[in-house]
Amino acid sequence: MLAKITTALAVAASLALTPVAAHATATTATAKPNLRACYDGKCKLTLTKSVSFRVSSRFGITRLAIAFNSSTVKVRGTGAYVSSQAVLGRGSTGSVNGIGVRILSLSGSKAVLRLSPVR
Repeated sequence: MLAKITTALAVAASLALTPVAAHATATTATAKPNLRACYDGKCKLTLTKSVSFRVSSRFGITRLAIAFNSSTVKVRGTGAYVSSQAVLGRGSTGSVNGIGVRILSLSGSKAVLRLSPVR
């Protein structure tokens, strides 16, 4: 009888841990983008929400903010007394103060962009 109870408890414990392990794997798969890698204006970003990050002052701006929805991506560059922005659609290319932006894919929940210096 004790063996049956021990086995039942072991099975119940292993089943209780399954959702936690699955959640940990899912969380790891949706890691935050490395925004520091974009400081030089060259990186690939996979975004699931709006972001804002510092960029080199050689572009005439010091911060880039990116927001998106299912049809457009808004990229806004700001610095001391300057503001510049581009609104881009799916599959398009544009630039903000010398930082080129290419939309690789776009949906309501995710945007994949490639940034590259154009000067």
